Amino acid sequence: MIDHNTWLKVRLKIKTKVGMSIEKRKKRAKEILRILKKLFPRTKVALINWKNPWELLVATILSAQTTDKKVNEVTTRLFKKYKKLDDYVNATQEEFEQDVKEIGLYRNKTKNILASAKLVKEKFGGKVPNTMEEILELPGVARKTGNIVLHNAYGIVEGIAVDTHVMRLSQRLGLSAHKNPVKIERDLMELLPKKEWPELNYRLVDYGRTYCAAKPHAHDKCPLNKFGA
Repeated sequence: MIDHNTWLKVRLKIKTKVGMSIEKRKKRAKEILRILKKLFPRTKVALINWKNPWELLVATILSAQTTDKKVNEVTTRLFKKYKKLDDYVNATQEEFEQDVKEIGLYRNKTKNILASAKLVKEKFGGKVPNTMEEILELPGVARKTGNIVLHNAYGIVEGIAVDTHVMRLSQRLGLSAHKNPVKIERDLMELLPKKEWPELNYRLVDYGRTYCAAKPHAHDKCPLNKFGA
């Protein structure tokens, strides 16, 4: 357990780091990415059961504030029951809630998924949009979900998916001083070349789970300790 004085020192280091010039932060980001690539040379989205853009969208909406492991457990059954977009369009709120009740915030997620299904069918011809502007029209979809779906389903890179792992580690590593995910995404996009954007999320998620969890711990054994994480 990390003591309070050590915690305060860490917070002070973070505040100092984010005041660096853009050139120094780019150099810092490059070195951090080099280490992350060494730790996780192969990485991909942790959601595994999807077979098409719509199923990936459903899984990604379900994954908010929920572990990917739990989402994978639920979608194993869900995608066997709901095989086509029309199955979602015709589903009732009550029935679908029962199918995903193991997921956090399942009532609101059910509402968004079923509403998105109707919008995809009625406005987008039954296909999940392949532009950020259009995909953000879907209920429950923000840029994080948009980035994950666009990259993995269509090979389109619009930005960097910023989830809770990326938010926390970007601040700890001195890559962004912001708490707003859109502003954090903007900072990260400025620091790294576009070809690195898609997998940055996966590598930071892997790093957070493997070495640097959110709960208090001794950071001296974390591979990125010299950068604050």
